[in-house]
Amino acid sequence: MMSKLTLVIGNKNYSSWSLRAWLTMKQAGVKFTEIKIPLDTPITHQEILKYSPTGLIPVLLDGDIKVWESLAICEYVAEKFANSLWPKNHEARAVARAISTEMHAGFPNLRKYMPMDCRGRYPEVGIIPEVRPEIERIGRMWRECREKFGAEGDMLFGKFTIADAMYAPVVSRFATYHVKLEPVAQAYAEAIWALADMQEWLAASEVESETIFDSKF
Repeated sequence: MMSKLTLVIGNKNYSSWSLRAWLTMKQAGVKFTEIKIPLDTPITHQEILKYSPTGLIPVLLDGDIKVWESLAICEYVAEKFANSLWPKNHEARAVARAISTEMHAGFPNLRKYMPMDCRGRYPEVGIIPEVRPEIERIGRMWRECREKFGAEGDMLFGKFTIADAMYAPVVSRFATYHVKLEPVAQAYAEAIWALADMQEWLAASEVESETIFDSKF
């Protein structure tokens, strides 16, 4: 019997937005069924439109409810299933929301020149002058959050939050392109990488057969 909740995602090797929603749901302990739609094919858009009004993924199906956009899905899961997905402390929660929306709307050069490719390894490819300030901003952000709010665990705010899900694809990018980080940021990246759910996603990406040469997802 299918779960009531269904998450429609793209290729695990490439779909950074799918990873964000998927990882949040897994970390929250929410049971769901996956529907994976291969990206960048002649029928991709048509297939996604069967589930998503935008023609984009991911989209969460909860009975008759459709929730699209990764951050909206994460918020929906937090409200319905797991209040712990945001920090309890008022200041920490405000910062977590701010850096999550910063990721959602920002870092265009990182996205363009260093697309997610979980199983690929391209040392220092894409680390051009336009990208370096964004890498530095992320590293500085990670360090500041860890030092100010991270005493209770290995995540940005100690325990896993939506903010960690938003930056998990960046951790993957930094591994793919061998980005050098300062010690605090590197330790955080390694903690995300070591999550059992992250490892499950990475293992699935390794056995996918599809290849996208210009990943924009």
